[in-house]
Amino acid sequence: MTDKNRQLSITVAGKTVDVSLNREKEFLTPEITESEDYTSGLSWRILKIQSEFVKGHDFLSRFDKAASIFGSARMGFNSEVYQQAEKLAFKLAKKDFAVFTGGGPGIMEAANKGAKEAGGRSIGININLPHHGVTERKNEFITDSESFDFFFSRKVILSFASQVYIFFPGGFGTLDELFEMLTLVQTKKTKPIPIILVNKEYWSPLIDWIRGVVWGKNRAIKEEDMELFHLVDTAKGACAIIDTCIKKENE
Repeated sequence: MTDKNRQLSITVAGKTVDVSLNREKEFLTPEITESEDYTSGLSWRILKIQSEFVKGHDFLSRFDKAASIFGSARMGFNSEVYQQAEKLAFKLAKKDFAVFTGGGPGIMEAANKGAKEAGGRSIGININLPHHGVTERKNEFITDSESFDFFFSRKVILSFASQVYIFFPGGFGTLDELFEMLTLVQTKKTKPIPIILVNKEYWSPLIDWIRGVVWGKNRAIKEEDMELFHLVDTAKGACAIIDTCIKKENE
């Protein structure tokens, strides 16, 4: 039997870290401390994960028609990107959509601001990040919120929060959510829903790679999978797609 108290020294990007052979610790707890009695607390951690799914489901039951907006937490993009997120959320709130975001800064904050200024429900599905000096990462424009310790339970709740999903430019987290939603629709784990990418300059290189390499060269997806999403440049374009999709859904 493997001694799971052992560690493996791994060097990545010039930094050496000791990685435990008992990596399920990282799966079952959002932060690891050397003094933590992992074995005795295992059952409680599993119950905590279960409780996050329960409270997340109960939280979502409070909302009807909703749209989720994803994008970078960082302020590294042109201000026009944030303005478009704010405009789109404002328009959606005026159309009686509750607007969901990850509750953080950056594009998420811009979307929450737009929804709140329209008098709508501005919702944050927040993550607790104790290592970043905060208990709950939450912007000031949220009217309703729920917080999570585990990224994966939060991700599941975000994946089933809305009927429309809009993706602005973002990093790994945004890309993760995008491919999660595409996979859920592709594998029919969820019904087809509008998945909209905003900002052609940002998304076009990724789409070209998917079309040319993932499908065109390797056939790793089907050609019709390229129709699972829509690409637009502005909030106005996203609203046009949403209006068309919702109209078809109601016919």
